[in-house]
Amino acid sequence: MAHPLYGASGPLRSREGLFARPAASSDEIQLRIDPMHGDLDEEISGLYGKVRQLKGVAQEIESEAKFQNDFITQLQMTLTAAQAGVKNNMRRLNKSVIQKGSNHVFHVILFALFCFFIVYFWSKISRR
Repeated sequence: MAHPLYGASGPLRSREGLFARPAASSDEIQLRIDPMHGDLDEEISGLYGKVRQLKGVAQEIESEAKFQNDFITQLQMTLTAAQAGVKNNMRRLNKSVIQKGSNHVFHVILFALFCFFIVYFWSKISRR
């Protein structure tokens, strides 16, 4: 029987202190950790801490995304209500203009002319 650290082509030891042993089927690989490399436990603990940190960040991102989604939904509802209000006001304004005819336009033109003449006469009087 061959030594467990040596295969047919030489040692099965890797740089990280892991050993590959032939398994029952060709799809399986068995690994054995070399006790000389105990710093793997520290690395695993460090990675575990980083994974927990990433999980916390992911949860914060999820909660922020939910908050932003709710905010956008409320904003869309407010915008829809505002559009409906503007539409109703425009409809009422159009009805009012149609019912009263074009007298409003005539009154606006007369008011503008009146303001123009007042400013004109005021500028003539103020120059003297």
